Amino acid sequence: MTSRSLGAVQTAVPAGGLWPGFGARFEALIDGEREALPLWLPVALGAGIALWFTLPWAGQRLAMGLALAGLGGALVVLRTRWPAALLLMAALGMAAAEVRDRTVAHRVLVERTIVRIDARVLAVEPRAAREQLRLVLALDDPALPERVRVSLRGVAAERAQALPGLAEGARVQLRAMLMPPMGPAVPGGYDAARALWFEGVGATGIVLGRVDVVEAAPAPDGISAWMAAARRRLNARILAAVPGEAGAVAAVFVTGDRGAVPLETAAAVRDSGLAHLLSISGLHMAVVVGGVIFLVRRLVGLWPWMALRLPVRALAMLCGAVAGLGYTLLAGGEVPTVRSLRATLIVLLGLVAGRDAISLRVRGAAAVIILLARPEVLMGPSFQMSFAAVAAIIALYEAPATKAALAPREDAGVLRRLGHGVVALVATGLVAEMVLAPIGLFHFQQSGMFGVGANLLAIPLASFAIMPALGLGLVADALRLGAVAFAPAGWAVMLLLDIAYATAGLPGAVSRLPVMPVLAFPLLALGGLWLVLWRTRLRLGGVPLVAAGAMLALFGTPPDLLVSRDGRHVALVLESGELAFLRPRTGEYLRDSWGAAVAGDGQGRAFDDLPGMDCSRDACLGMVGRLTLFATRSHDWLPQATMEPACTAADIVVSERRLPDWCAARWLRLDRTALTERGAVAVWLRTGKVVGARDGLGDHRWR
Repeated sequence: MTSRSLGAVQTAVPAGGLWPGFGARFEALIDGEREALPLWLPVALGAGIALWFTLPWAGQRLAMGLALAGLGGALVVLRTRWPAALLLMAALGMAAAEVRDRTVAHRVLVERTIVRIDARVLAVEPRAAREQLRLVLALDDPALPERVRVSLRGVAAERAQALPGLAEGARVQLRAMLMPPMGPAVPGGYDAARALWFEGVGATGIVLGRVDVVEAAPAPDGISAWMAAARRRLNARILAAVPGEAGAVAAVFVTGDRGAVPLETAAAVRDSGLAHLLSISGLHMAVVVGGVIFLVRRLVGLWPWMALRLPVRALAMLCGAVAGLGYTLLAGGEVPTVRSLRATLIVLLGLVAGRDAISLRVRGAAAVIILLARPEVLMGPSFQMSFAAVAAIIALYEAPATKAALAPREDAGVLRRLGHGVVALVATGLVAEMVLAPIGLFHFQQSGMFGVGANLLAIPLASFAIMPALGLGLVADALRLGAVAFAPAGWAVMLLLDIAYATAGLPGAVSRLPVMPVLAFPLLALGGLWLVLWRTRLRLGGVPLVAAGAMLALFGTPPDLLVSRDGRHVALVLESGELAFLRPRTGEYLRDSWGAAVAGDGQGRAFDDLPGMDCSRDACLGMVGRLTLFATRSHDWLPQATMEPACTAADIVVSERRLPDWCAARWLRLDRTALTERGAVAVWLRTGKVVGARDGLGDHRWR
């Protein structure tokens, strides 16, 4: 808001009015925040993207976009610059999301089907830890989606991996059961259908039988294909040189392939707060690019003739950028890696231009570029965690109080400087954990409590031992000495895993929270941004926002009854917090998802073991709280004479079938027809609240 508009507001308020001098005080506050105002432009862009994903219907999205653009244009005419800029950025965010959605538009499978496929292989993804092989296929059948993802399991996966010529570019024939992309297992949970929509995948499935390679993959053609082949060879060499879980984790640092990481290892790394090390992102990119810059400057400095005649700084930055690009290609160009590369390139450009590249403005510029190119990343935890942590750390060190407290005096001795460094590391870790914990609790319903200590040990180990050792191993591997050179890297990785296991095994290492209420996370996010981006005492306005979000999150109540999107599975939350399942053989994915949603571990017992629950092979009928539940659990036909009395007596009826009209519950009927419309359903029995995973999805195309 300009001084002119603020002055107009001030003169409109009579002297000695309700809030005397408020206009002047507010104008003084804004004047003190002039440097921080541009930082809200990326926030406005993200708010527009979030609005696009939140508003369910196309008409609502169009109306909101036009309203933001129109109001922003009107404020431009009135010369109210900053409010206008924020509104126009929000409108731009909505437009970017709409354009991206239309750009990736593709066919999506509607119903489960079993088909014979003749396809070209786009990607081969071994997942050794799960004994799976995943194939991404391009189909030519106009009745099916253009791109599907199918999995082979167990022995079938082993046989397929041994097939000669099964690689990117091969043509294969197979029989598969294809299914529409799966939506959230619980309302508010991870939406795989949305993620797959933006990846261009229209169906997922399971291979039935064998895979026949009718045309072997051609020799790598082009840089992308060559790098993919090199990545597979290098991954195999690392796994052979460093056996076991250490080799699997070492491969992640180099190629980004997490398929061989054992599930228990991944869980320990996650629970210890070190999950960011298993995704090639900012830390890995900084080590590679920074290491190359350091080496180039030192090597050029050894040759005075060159050092005096070449722009050494710019040359080192260029080499670092090339190294970062090569690392990204080698790692497969995953979204976090590409995002880190873009941010790194912006930092390097700033350094070459002589600007302060480690600043909130640079991070904001990087966020704008990334969000305009891939708006959907805003909704995922990777982007949120990366930018939130970096922004909070930069804001910490830009604060004058922090500079005064953590910067050692010039005449300080070695021990005092070392002490300041340790304090700075602890402060950095605490701030990062404070920012990351709400994001982890929102997306995963859990967060590691001792991540600060683990990261204080693990980050230096990864930066100064593991990655340099792996870099030397890559050089030695080119000389056929990789088996020996990779051994030190394996020892360092084992030390890292020891830290992860020890931290994850501590009492209270993991904090769990049920699925957050709808408003909790937006309040936490806005409050956190308010605290980080403003520079003066105006930032204190973020405290009540964070407090309100935290109260909503902490005092939110988990659902009492959970129903899967197909009606086959039902879980009841007992007073002890334990789950009871309609089908004893409920899959691990649902158990984990439902357990997380109610702040549990997904373990439980069967309906058959509950007192007051009468179960047969075909159905269960019994009390859930003060209500009666009737749920079917077999495909066999039930005669009306048997089923109608149960339906009539039940307050809630759940079935994977399309129920006839005479099977009407007294309160809630969730059969195939209802669940196709609503998706997975959560029920709060005490309040009568019913929420479906698709209730707010509207006409978004990934539905």
